[in-house]
Amino acid sequence: MQSYRDLIAYQKAYQLTLDVYKTTKKFPREELFGIVSQMRRSAVSIPCNIAEGYCRNYRKEYVQFLNIAFGSCGELETLLSLSKDLGYLAENDFKHHHESQKDISRLLWKLIASLKNRQAE
Repeated sequence: MQSYRDLIAYQKAYQLTLDVYKTTKKFPREELFGIVSQMRRSAVSIPCNIAEGYCRNYRKEYVQFLNIAFGSCGELETLLSLSKDLGYLAENDFKHHHESQKDISRLLWKLIASLKNRQAE
């Protein structure tokens, strides 16, 4: 692997971020500095932390940044649910984003476990 861009987790997180930005354009204007801002920040945090951690020189730091990305996935999951329950997010958009978020979480969890196992060797 030559770059973090080759990671499937990064590619999917990047696409989810684009999708979240497009979807939140439809949210009520009064949520621009509330849920919209928070949702966008949590979404963009995922690929950014994957990239930053990958570019670090130490595996331990990489794992730390992947854990932050994993935490941002959890934050995004909550914001997606809130947005759906408040009527800001259509059911089909929720399902699409939620499935993507769960998939990215699984990939990150596996990557973190793999790197931790290598540390132990």
